[in-house]
Amino acid sequence: MSIALFLLTFLFPPRVVMQPAALPSTVAQLSPRPVALLLPRPEPLTYHAPRRIASYRVTATVYSARKSQTDNHPFITADNSRISRHHTSKRRWMALSRDMLKQWGGKFEYGDSVQVKGISPKLDGVYVIHDTMNRRLHRTIDLLVGRHEKIYGKWDDVTIKKVDDTPPPLPEWQAS
Repeated sequence: MSIALFLLTFLFPPRVVMQPAALPSTVAQLSPRPVALLLPRPEPLTYHAPRRIASYRVTATVYSARKSQTDNHPFITADNSRISRHHTSKRRWMALSRDMLKQWGGKFEYGDSVQVKGISPKLDGVYVIHDTMNRRLHRTIDLLVGRHEKIYGKWDDVTIKKVDDTPPPLPEWQAS
């Protein structure tokens, strides 16, 4: 026996446990009686339709970071992001008219991801809002392209909608 075990046994001797006494005969002869069990009713399952994300019809144009197409600081956007001098249309930044931005009563904010459809396969896709357009324009988007790219145009009837950034819920797995 080790010294530690000896000391533990010496300091904390084992206790003697008494055996429980038998129940009196009056308790042993009782018969069970029925008991009503009230369980709460489960609430009926309600159907929650998936949240629809609003889409908007807008006019789309393209712009590049030049003083003639922007303000005196063409490489600084309205949310203070810096445009690289070698910016291309693959970077997917856009400007939005003021009437659609939350600051002026709209539904979008700087940094929101927006799905754009209806321009061309090359320009359709997800863009991030970084800039604001002139106050005279309404329901218009402006896609930022590189200075060296030869992309010009104006497209009507373009559809945009906010991309839902929340991840889908994980499925609940059950063991079978």
